[in-house]
Amino acid sequence: MNHTPGLAEVEKWFKNRGWQPFDYQREVWEAVLSGKNGLLNAPTGSGKTYALWIPLLINWMNEHPKTYKELADNGLQLLWITPLRALAKDLEQALQTVVDDLEIPWEVARRTGDVSAYQKKKMQEQMPEVLITTPESLHILLAQKGYPDYFENLQMVVMDEWHELLGSKRGTQAELGLSRLKHLREELQIWGISATIGNLEEALDVLLGTDRQSNSPVIIKADIEKKMEVQSVLPDDVEKFPWSGHLGTRLLPKVLPIINESQSTLIFCNTRSQSEVWFQQLLDAQPELAGSIALHHGSLDPKIRSWVEVSLHEGSLKAVVCTSSLDLGVDFTPVETVIQVGSPKGVARFLQRAGRSGHQPGATSRIYFVPTNALELIEAAALKTAAETKNALESRDPILKPYDVLVQYLVTLGVSDGFQPDLLFNELRTTFAYQALTEKEWNWLLNFLTTGGKSLTRYDKYSKLVAEDGVYRVTDRKIARRHRMSIGTIASDTMMKVKYMKGATLGNIEEWFITKLKPGDTFWFAGRALELIRTKDMTAYVRRSNASKAIVPSWMGGRMSLSSDMSKILRHKMHEAIEGDTDDIELQTIQPILDVQNNWSILPDENELVIEKTFSKEGCHLFFFPFEGRYVHEGMSALVAYRISQIMPITFSIAMNDYGFELLSDKEIPIEQALEQDLFSDENLVEDIFSSLNDTEMARHRFRGICQISGLIFPGYPGQKKTGRHLQMSSGLFFDVFSEYEPDNLLLQQAYDEVLSYQLDEVRLRKALKRIQSQKITLKNTKKFTPFAFPIMVDRLRERLTSEKLIDQVKKMQVELEKQVAI
Repeated sequence: MNHTPGLAEVEKWFKNRGWQPFDYQREVWEAVLSGKNGLLNAPTGSGKTYALWIPLLINWMNEHPKTYKELADNGLQLLWITPLRALAKDLEQALQTVVDDLEIPWEVARRTGDVSAYQKKKMQEQMPEVLITTPESLHILLAQKGYPDYFENLQMVVMDEWHELLGSKRGTQAELGLSRLKHLREELQIWGISATIGNLEEALDVLLGTDRQSNSPVIIKADIEKKMEVQSVLPDDVEKFPWSGHLGTRLLPKVLPIINESQSTLIFCNTRSQSEVWFQQLLDAQPELAGSIALHHGSLDPKIRSWVEVSLHEGSLKAVVCTSSLDLGVDFTPVETVIQVGSPKGVARFLQRAGRSGHQPGATSRIYFVPTNALELIEAAALKTAAETKNALESRDPILKPYDVLVQYLVTLGVSDGFQPDLLFNELRTTFAYQALTEKEWNWLLNFLTTGGKSLTRYDKYSKLVAEDGVYRVTDRKIARRHRMSIGTIASDTMMKVKYMKGATLGNIEEWFITKLKPGDTFWFAGRALELIRTKDMTAYVRRSNASKAIVPSWMGGRMSLSSDMSKILRHKMHEAIEGDTDDIELQTIQPILDVQNNWSILPDENELVIEKTFSKEGCHLFFFPFEGRYVHEGMSALVAYRISQIMPITFSIAMNDYGFELLSDKEIPIEQALEQDLFSDENLVEDIFSSLNDTEMARHRFRGICQISGLIFPGYPGQKKTGRHLQMSSGLFFDVFSEYEPDNLLLQQAYDEVLSYQLDEVRLRKALKRIQSQKITLKNTKKFTPFAFPIMVDRLRERLTSEKLIDQVKKMQVELEKQVAI
């Protein structure tokens, strides 16, 4: 890289801070300064921000060597897109510090949902040189009249945490935003920042679109070895018949010393309800932690979350119990230790969370794994191996042709300056998501938005676009206002505010949970016991309660499933256990469980599917152990049950976990006959799955989100939000109308496609079936429930028993089975 005035200033700035630029940072600077696009792959806390921020400043100082300290109000130069608002504030301070130190009179600003209306209006009059925003806020800018003026000086876009956006509709939204900006600014440079994932090349393709080859894009990997210590918190003794969820808090006495010996600790839980329980139990176990421990999850009020983040920065908190709300790259330097409660179900997520500690170059990331049941120690061993080898990092598969996101985007452009269909169609085809969009599909979308399509032609409010002189625009001001308020692709269950009768808002909770409560009931939320007083206007009014027992809220979609790579490593760990050649302390700890499993049945090898057949008072049980994760097992169990029912009329109860699934019937199940008839064939897979499940109801459920994103239903104005029941009825009505009168409706087809792709993970299910076809299948007739079968059966009981009754029932069953072991 040539030594220039700008580079000299930057090197002086680094030297004054006692820093030395990393080799990879210089490599990125050179690539950016030579006009290239690309993707930066670097570990958390390794100076990624400076890698992409500095070259823009070097270039500016090179171009204005004598005047760069005087030139102000230069228009938007850099657009930095981040998936999380929490990252934006941190980033704003980091970027502003550099330009202040270099005496470059640039303004760095945020445009996210938590920025005041006054600041947003000010930006429209004079854009800052650097704007940090989210995909949603970018689209809100695109919905403004005269929006091209905002971007007339734009030099570069940085897509931060690209791996988090990839494979989601927010990622597709980002793709669409980039395609528009590229059309406005042909010389625009685009860079992404990504953690290590299994498909970096494809991630670059998605980022740059089908014209990625322009400027010979590059992937630059940081050559920084991130030190990482992974340790499991082991129980003193293990139950030979473990079950899900109860072990975690029993290990509190071993967790407390870890917290006490660290300056600051993040305790990651996989669900919001689990984080509420852990926060309360930590305070009960060590009351002196009050005031120095906090709770952070996505349903808490933004002011509470912001206070926690600031306190973490300042080092005034001893520990924070959190969820994925703190997964991403916020820099909390004081954090020395991370504790992961329960398996994160994926290698990339585990490494991401580990990286929250030691979040600066050269520091060691330290993470402790706390199992919530003894069998999770197999996953702990798998994660340790993956962390050491840096292999088996999951891919993030991009989404193709989500019509709901495109419908929303077309209305966004219609609300602003409108669009010419032929030009826009060609532009859309340059995105990865819509490269295969056909003219027939395009014409259907235009017709749907101008007339409402076959089914909604009679209703003017669904004719959103009007064609005038070859330009499609939204001319109805009410439609435009509603649309601007609905921009976004996160369709969640309807939330209710939780608010004190007099005072602060604590956060949001899902409506379905509150509707189950009566006034006077108590529940845990925001780390405190609350009594429900009344509900009004989508708000639950509460007061503090001194009750020692309260209901823990649960949130929809809380359970995660094993990734395909984790499944593979897990099966290999089972092989190591069978061979007896393991040094893993985790596998040694659960050896008593493995011994009972092997004595009563068999340990499943990595190239073997084990099926156990057991009889009880309830009937005939079949347990299958593919080790493919809950989501795959959901589809596989329904498929297997359907195919067996084709042999003889039989009904099943089905249960599953990440390791296997159970079929229970009051009749003997003809599994031997079914295995002879190619039970695990992947032929007619889609037809058989949809025959085995209530695919219409599953599609109806997916359709609600599609309705929200595409703008078919409006969730309501602020303070006048519609109830979930109202929204469900509205989307259900559309679903029924389209099903009957317009079965080729693209949004309806999308709902069925999403059931296959996301809920049942058809691609992975097909791969699992092919793998099983090439494996040895071992059928074992067992006299009693084995350690691997027991937790699946408990999951089935969980659906129909209260927590207290479940614990009592499980204890009785464990005692009976332990007696059998002793015989």
